[in-house]
Amino acid sequence: FRSTCPVTGQPDYADVFIRYRGPRIDRAGLLRYLVSFRRHAAFHEACVERIFVDIANRCRPERLSVYARFMRRGGIDINPFRSNFEHASPDNIRTRRQ
Repeated sequence: FRSTCPVTGQPDYADVFIRYRGPRIDRAGLLRYLVSFRRHAAFHEACVERIFVDIANRCRPERLSVYARFMRRGGIDINPFRSNFEHASPDNIRTRRQ
């Protein structure tokens, strides 16, 4: 996943994890949607919120969580998590890309 920092214009890279229960989601369409963020300038939290709201409105899943593990910049982890069901937040374990 890649979005653009609204302040610097630099690319922000992340691994995005989506968990849901409900009607089947078209994977090719979801991939196209996520790739479209390459030209989207927003902060990490706003990207996760938009993905969550768009999937919730379009697909109407019973349960949905969106978790993004962004590549660190300036030594700070920003890993937004949004869920509509009771679920412990994911472990904060760094991936190779971080």
